[in-house]
Amino acid sequence: MDFFEAVVKRQSYRGKMDQTPLPLENLKKIVQAGIDAPSGKNGQTTGFIIIQDESIVQKIREMPGAGGSMATAPAFIACHISKDSVQDSGPKGFEIEDCAAAVENILLAATALGYSTVWIDGWLRSENRAETLGSLCGLDDERIIRILIPVGKALAEQKRPAKQSFNERVSII
Repeated sequence: MDFFEAVVKRQSYRGKMDQTPLPLENLKKIVQAGIDAPSGKNGQTTGFIIIQDESIVQKIREMPGAGGSMATAPAFIACHISKDSVQDSGPKGFEIEDCAAAVENILLAATALGYSTVWIDGWLRSENRAETLGSLCGLDDERIIRILIPVGKALAEQKRPAKQSFNERVSII
């Protein structure tokens, strides 16, 4: 699949996933795409955790509010940043943007390999879920999981939502 095809095919999948374990090499390849993303001042501030251990995966599936892909994914990729990231004018000051760039690369790489994903962040920010998940993964207290990405094979086809046209979204001056 070429880049532009992956961009068009990528969409958030919130449905149930096949729970067959994913090859670690594919997960590493997906995360490498995140590592290769640009970062402000080349700070390379985003960290990654590949979660495939069945006991940890099961604990995530059982967390309050987890449903659909969250409750059935065979693997997760967690992206973490410094807790004090927004208060820094150096490379740490770009951690949220760095994380977002890394996540987009991860989503596109997963799509190119035939996997479905969804970008989870709002769910993490309530009920101390980010902290709970960080503790579960052995994350340092100075870091926080900012994005969680369930990764797997979709069990159902999903119709791509309509997109506004180029002319509705773009001005050329």
